[in-house]
Amino acid sequence: MHIPESQRVFLDKVKEVLQKYDALLKDINHKVNSEISNLSNRQFGSCSRANDLQIWSNPELAYEEYQAHDHICELFDGLQDSGYRVHRKAFGLDTALEVDYVYGTGGRVIAFNAEYDALPGIGHACGHNLIATSSIAAFIATCESMKAKAESLSVSGFTVRLLGTPAEESGGGKVKLIKAGAYKHVDACLMVHPIPMIPGKPDIHCMATSVEGGFLANDKVKVTFTGKPAHAAAAPWEGINALDAVVSAYVNISMLRQQILPSQKVHGVIVNGGDRPNVIPMSATVDYYIRSPTKKTLEPLTEKVLKCFEAAATATGCKVEYNWYGLIKS
Repeated sequence: MHIPESQRVFLDKVKEVLQKYDALLKDINHKVNSEISNLSNRQFGSCSRANDLQIWSNPELAYEEYQAHDHICELFDGLQDSGYRVHRKAFGLDTALEVDYVYGTGGRVIAFNAEYDALPGIGHACGHNLIATSSIAAFIATCESMKAKAESLSVSGFTVRLLGTPAEESGGGKVKLIKAGAYKHVDACLMVHPIPMIPGKPDIHCMATSVEGGFLANDKVKVTFTGKPAHAAAAPWEGINALDAVVSAYVNISMLRQQILPSQKVHGVIVNGGDRPNVIPMSATVDYYIRSPTKKTLEPLTEKVLKCFEAAATATGCKVEYNWYGLIKS
């Protein structure tokens, strides 16, 4: 395939930038050996911290990504002479960050999302360490290559932004950032997400939640049933068992799965089912994710799941409360 000379020069510049920052990006993603560490220290001085810049090796949960936040900010603190401006604890979130590169005045605003939270008990199973590293690499490459070509392209101004987005796995980090104005005036926002591959068949992926287009709309809800405590041996008839409501809801949803599309997913866990065997549980909680290919198809699926919860509450006499990760309604 023939590549025009102007594009080839541009691509060569991108490769040059990525090679220049390769050691630093490896430090961010994972622990590096002493040889790369020494090379990175010679190139970047104090902004390289081979023993600390380990997003993979130090997985942190939603809204607790303090090390990842600090390490990425420190990386760009060391590059401020190149025009990068670092904003810690951005948009009112302790583990969100924003790094801006502004050239000239006006122009388009391009952003890159960097995720870095992990899953409890399993770490970076979704590869958010790779998402962070990829976005950092793309951000730097875009800034440096655009800066080198801006004059010849007659570009008067542009802004490239790196957004550190906490709590992707749970907690709605990007939703909070949207509400705080993080994406206001952004013309395009980019990121990549790793997926498992079948060995020897790179064109076929095996990500269970993927559909055509690669994404599923998602409702996340924490449901709490409230009943009445009683002694389970002395007077169980005086109690209203919230755990029974949870079990009923779980079974209802399990039966519902037979009637949903193969592309739709409903999965949950019991967060709390009581404290002692001899006490009728007054409160019990489940946490559920509801997924469907589009928002339009997600809405009726969510309604069906809600009926499962409501039926459980009616059958047991419990009250039910829904927490849509911040929005509470009964």
